[in-house]
Amino acid sequence: MEFLTNPIDWWLDPFVDNSFMRSALWAALLAVLATSVVGTWVVLRGMTFLGDALAHGVLPGIAIAFIVGGNTTLGALVAALVMVGGINVIRTYSPLPDDTAIGVLFVGFLALAVVIMSSDSPSYVGDLNDFLFGSITGVDDGDLVRQAVAAAISVGGVVVFYRAFLVMTFDETQAQLLGLRPRLANAVLLVLLAVSIVASFEVVGNLLVFAFLVAPPATAALLVRRVPLIMVTAVFLGALSSVIGILISYHYGAAAGASMALCAVVVFVLVLLGTTLVDAATGRGRLAGSAA
Repeated sequence: MEFLTNPIDWWLDPFVDNSFMRSALWAALLAVLATSVVGTWVVLRGMTFLGDALAHGVLPGIAIAFIVGGNTTLGALVAALVMVGGINVIRTYSPLPDDTAIGVLFVGFLALAVVIMSSDSPSYVGDLNDFLFGSITGVDDGDLVRQAVAAAISVGGVVVFYRAFLVMTFDETQAQLLGLRPRLANAVLLVLLAVSIVASFEVVGNLLVFAFLVAPPATAALLVRRVPLIMVTAVFLGALSSVIGILISYHYGAAAGASMALCAVVVFVLVLLGTTLVDAATGRGRLAGSAA
């Protein structure tokens, strides 16, 4: 209970005394900003499977870039954009449901990554683990700059296409009638999703970025109705989870990325239980959906 009995030492000193902790905190906050604003639309539109698929779809690009000595971030972005393009092509020309197209590409990209990783030297395993599970305590200034740029792109894209995203989320036919070009808006959303995932995988890890993409927005959707408030609340909850997760990692030697993701999920469960109990006590149910 040191976090209550000695709060300064537990909460503040790790950031004051260690520059790597301050860098880790900034990296986590930028990752939360990039994922929460885009993740809001992922949650509202029921695109969580797509987010999971993209989070794994970057792996072949990372593996190839790592083996040939290229930039892994660029490799991940190229792989994500290829997957986004493939999803749009299959969605346009195939009569199959969207989740089928996503599932086929998900399996294909993940299998390709496993083949590439397993065929190379075992000496790469430790480095590839960093891509899978994150290395937030090892970020440098260059990483922070790239994350800041990605966060700016994500927030800027959401602001510019906000009206199209909003109408498309609740009535795609209406979006078409209003001339909002839902296909273009959907493609932009997929690109923003890819950018936010690629920018975050080095912080919380490729396998854990999905938790940041979904958990804070889903938690916020339980608390507030309007979309802008969901975004702001999601960023706050994600930041809170990041701070607590980093500190737990520092004090108890746990994996930083996993600790942050776990905190985000725990916050979701607690809020879900709390809202359920409140609704039961007041005798009312929660209505699905959000307002602009």
